[in-house]
Amino acid sequence: MERARSGGFPGWFSGKRGRKVRAALMGYLYLSPATAVLIAFSFWPMFYAFYISLHKWRIKKQAYVGLANYNRAIHDPDFWNALVNTIYYVIGTVPFQLFLSLIIAYLLFQKIKAQSVFRVSYFLPYITSTIASGTVFAWLFNPQHGPVNQVLEMLGFKPLNWLLEPRGIFDMIARAYGTKVIIHGPSLAMVTIFFFVIWFWLGYDATLFLAGLGNIPKELYEAAEIDGANKWQLFRYITVPLLSPTTFFLTIVAIIGSFKAFNHIFIMSDASAGTVGGPLGTTTTVAILIYKKFYEIPTYGYASAISFLLFFVILTFTLIQNSVGSRHVHYG
Repeated sequence: MERARSGGFPGWFSGKRGRKVRAALMGYLYLSPATAVLIAFSFWPMFYAFYISLHKWRIKKQAYVGLANYNRAIHDPDFWNALVNTIYYVIGTVPFQLFLSLIIAYLLFQKIKAQSVFRVSYFLPYITSTIASGTVFAWLFNPQHGPVNQVLEMLGFKPLNWLLEPRGIFDMIARAYGTKVIIHGPSLAMVTIFFFVIWFWLGYDATLFLAGLGNIPKELYEAAEIDGANKWQLFRYITVPLLSPTTFFLTIVAIIGSFKAFNHIFIMSDASAGTVGGPLGTTTTVAILIYKKFYEIPTYGYASAISFLLFFVILTFTLIQNSVGSRHVHYG
C-alpha cells in the first residue's frame, strides 16, 4: 500500500521527506548537462594546465619541477615588463572608456532627434570583428601612408610612427618641451592600441549605462528641480550615485577583460610591426607573452605557470576592487 501511494518508489521516497529528495534529485538531473560541460571544458582544462605548469613540458611531458616554473617567471624580466605593459593598458583604457561612455549615454538619454539612430551607431563597433577592425586601425595609423598621418601633415604637424614607436608617450612629450621625466609611460604604439580599445567598447558601456539611467525614478529629478537643482547638480547628486551599481559592474568586467586582452593587440602589432608584441616588446602584455611561450617558444610548462600567475593577479585586483568599490555602491 505504501509503495502504491508513493508512485512505485521505495518507502523512503514517500512523505514530506520523500518529496524533498525527489525535488533535489530532479534539480541535480537538470543541472547535470551544464555541470558536465563545465567540468569538460572549464574545470578539467584548468586543473590539467596547473598540472602542466608543475612540469618541464615542451612537445611532451618531461621532468616534474614543482614550482620551478613559477619561480622562473617571478625572476623573469620579460614577465615583469609584460605585467607593467598590462597595467598601462588597464589604466590607459578602463577609466577613459567608462567616462566617455557615461557622458555619451547621458547625452543619448535626453530627448533628441534620431535618438535610436545615434544609439545604434555607437553600438556598431562592438558587434564588428576585432580582427577586422583591428586591421583597419593598423592601416589608419600606418606611418607611411596612413590617413591619420596625412591629416597631421595637412595641419602642419610632423607624422608619427604610431604602432612602430617604442618610446614612452610621457618621454616624447617631455622631449618636445626640452625636459625629462622619470616615468616614460606606455609607448606610443601602446597608446595607439588604447584608441582602438576605447572606440570598440564605448558603445557597449554606453548601452549598459543607458539601461541604468532608465532605472532611475523620474520623480527624484522632478523633486530636485522643484527644490532648485540645476543640470549639474542633478547629474552629480542623483545620476552618478544611482548609476554606481552599473559603474561598479562595468569597472570589474572592464578590468578583468583588459588583463586578458589579446586579439586586437596581436592583430595591430603584427599588422604594423610585423612582430607580435610590437616594437621592442612595448605592446607585449601578459596574454601576448603567454602566447609567445606557447607557440613561438614551445615551453608549455612555463607558459602555464605564467597563465596562473595572471589568474592570481586578476583575482587579487578583483577582490580588492570588490572590497573597496562595494562600499560606494548605492542601490536606491
